[in-house]
Amino acid sequence: MKLNSQNLADFIEDVAVPTYDRSEVTVGIVHFGVGGFHRAHQAMYVDRLLQQGQALDWGICGVGVMPGDRRMHDVMQAQDCLYTLALKHSDGTWDTRVIGSIVEYLFAPDDAEAVIEKMAADTTKIVSLTITEGGYNFSATTGEFDAENPAIVADLVDGAVPATTFGLVIEALARRKERGMTPFTVMSCDNIEGNGHMAQSTFTTFARLKDPALADWIDAEGAFPNSMVDRITPVTTPEVTEQLSVRYAIDDQWPVAGEPFTQWVLEDKFTLGRPPLEDVGVQVVEDVTPYELMKLRLLNASHQALAYFGYLSGYRLVHEVCQDSLFADFLLAYMDEEATPTLQPVPGIDLTDYKKTLIERFSNPEIRDTVARLCAESSDRIPKWLLPVIRKNLETGGEIARSTAVVASWARYAEAVDEAGEPIEIVDQLKDSLVPIAQSQRENPTAFIANRSVFGDLIDNERFVAEYTKQLSSLQERGARATLESLRSTH
Repeated sequence: MKLNSQNLADFIEDVAVPTYDRSEVTVGIVHFGVGGFHRAHQAMYVDRLLQQGQALDWGICGVGVMPGDRRMHDVMQAQDCLYTLALKHSDGTWDTRVIGSIVEYLFAPDDAEAVIEKMAADTTKIVSLTITEGGYNFSATTGEFDAENPAIVADLVDGAVPATTFGLVIEALARRKERGMTPFTVMSCDNIEGNGHMAQSTFTTFARLKDPALADWIDAEGAFPNSMVDRITPVTTPEVTEQLSVRYAIDDQWPVAGEPFTQWVLEDKFTLGRPPLEDVGVQVVEDVTPYELMKLRLLNASHQALAYFGYLSGYRLVHEVCQDSLFADFLLAYMDEEATPTLQPVPGIDLTDYKKTLIERFSNPEIRDTVARLCAESSDRIPKWLLPVIRKNLETGGEIARSTAVVASWARYAEAVDEAGEPIEIVDQLKDSLVPIAQSQRENPTAFIANRSVFGDLIDNERFVAEYTKQLSSLQERGARATLESLRSTH
């Protein structure tokens, strides 16, 4: 049965459907980047509110900007903006519901004016974003907004029809300023540390290039709340679509599947109000930083801790790694002994339970997350997630053996050959420089960590260097499993 408004009442009882009248829901949020994560996370939370009879003026209008978003536009049009969310439990059961909180979808390349006016409308109070880290258009080398990007240059030409997210959002804010209106809140939901600060920096920089007075107004009157978001949401595979058909007789052209766990910590900083998200499990707080550090150093860094050791040991799926007690013990010891001592107090969170839940999440066989995905773009991830733990423990005299072993496992992985002699496809923006360095480290054991653009001054710390060379030597001579066994027996 095709998924659309007309057929909702006929779906089987195992599928929850919207019980609210979607015709009464009006748009209060315009969202850029309607992918799997947004549909499994923010849109799901708003749907929960609507199910409770709340937030009828906080419906979502999705916006597509990239050429590849046309398919989402076509699917949304065909399905009355409905889609299925399947939460996959480790025992093979699914919690499945149809989400109805997205009530409109606009494709900017077809009608940029409609997108701009939707944001300029007084009913729109929040413009939210899941545009990925790359969507914020900052230089990987300088960290500054890339004003030389041809798409940005084109959008800054007087009279140009905006084609980028920056051009569209800033033009809408300019119209609100001209009309004497309050600016909407720009709410990043991207998995970036300080995502609100990132959004404020990049959008106001674009505005300043266009009109300095507009940028001053946005700085003075606008709001860019930080948030921490979490739910493992793999790319939708044909198998998910097929399983929906087999299990529930639903013909959904683009469903989304994810893990049962979800978390959203949101800074309470809005210009025109917000939905009562705390009523559906969102932690609305004054400061997101402690929660952000918790996620980066426990969840994200733990992904790196299992990735390279797991791949070298022959594992290709994340749940297979975590179901091996050697790896699970290593992860828990890293989190307990090295990561947790570097954290700030995290109000409302039981860290012992959080860490236990992480192991359970990583072990879920239904998610089928790949180890290769976790190994990708290591030069961007390790410096943000793991090296701060090492630096903090070096300062305080804390333990560094396990976190340093993770760095060594990355260096060994970057040699581009696994322990069975099979080639490894390295996916990293610095691949061309990192692989030759890694391949030279059997003659020069510190070659990899001497790369100051990645590791900074860690090469100057004798304690770190000694631990690193010890772990790298063990990985090269004895292999990943034996190295982990050694770490388990000596600590």
